[in-house]
Amino acid sequence: MSINKSKSASLHDDIWNHRGPVVFSPVFSWPAKPLTIFRTLTTRWVTLTRTMLFLVIALGVYNFLLPTSAVMADLSVDWILITLARNTALMIIVAGSLHLYLFTFFKQGLNLKFDRRQSMDKHKRFNFGNQVHDNIFWCLISGVPIWTAYEVFYFWGVANGNITALTFSDHSFTFFIWLLILPVFNSAHFYFVHRLLHWPPLYDLAHRLHHRNIQIGPWSGMSMHPVEHILYISSVLIHFVIPTHPVLLLIHLYLRCLTPAFSHAGFEKLIVKGKSITEAADFHHQLHHKYFDCNYGNIEVPLDRWLNTLHDGTDNATAVILQKRRRMLQERKQNFG
Repeated sequence: MSINKSKSASLHDDIWNHRGPVVFSPVFSWPAKPLTIFRTLTTRWVTLTRTMLFLVIALGVYNFLLPTSAVMADLSVDWILITLARNTALMIIVAGSLHLYLFTFFKQGLNLKFDRRQSMDKHKRFNFGNQVHDNIFWCLISGVPIWTAYEVFYFWGVANGNITALTFSDHSFTFFIWLLILPVFNSAHFYFVHRLLHWPPLYDLAHRLHHRNIQIGPWSGMSMHPVEHILYISSVLIHFVIPTHPVLLLIHLYLRCLTPAFSHAGFEKLIVKGKSITEAADFHHQLHHKYFDCNYGNIEVPLDRWLNTLHDGTDNATAVILQKRRRMLQERKQNFG
């Protein structure tokens, strides 16, 4: 994706600090390029990316911070609270650090920021009248406890023999295959759950809360209603029925629960001392928060393209979306007066 700060005539010029259509992962490009696909699926785990960060955290937690199986065989308050505290700390460190760096201390300025406007910090639609405080509340009071519940029930099930966990020594090849497919699986799950959340009854009940965030930041990512948290994180249930290594469960949880801090950061990349460090957000999801009725998935799998829900970031796509919205409003007025 390219950045262009010129004032060329565009539907986006009043807002966007970004140009260039949405670019999907080459994994599903046609004709297929096996070497490119392999490089795309593997590079993220061996270079400085958030996925590598989650792998390192998961290995550290598994080897040094998990209680013993004997302890986890009982659903005791002690180890559950320790797990909750650890996950809360991870959320605060990741989302909090990104927020401080990008929005509080403004270390990157507008460099590679998608929306050139500042965060909308105060508005009556948010709890406490403050977007950041509202977002932190839902992340920590709903998001982290539900994330923790999935984790606790998995390890409790493993400790009691109700869930099968594989060992790395006997299933190392399976472990690496899972590493490759997890982001793809997550992308597909996210698309269909996200579309479900836009079904009017579920949207009014739950997803509306997340969409109060039009201008997004790191704390916006996991700012959701509890019903949405349950559905959104539910992709990890695959580890409850298909045997995998416990480290994969932890990575999967971090991909679900910590990735949104990056994907909603509002900046294409993180830059430190003029040097690009890692990918952050993507324009694809930024467009969803702006135009709402498009881009339900992410760039890992081009489901939005395949199922005709794509806004590719071009002026033509914006015109189509706005025309569709005007038509829907007219139909609603005709039907309901």
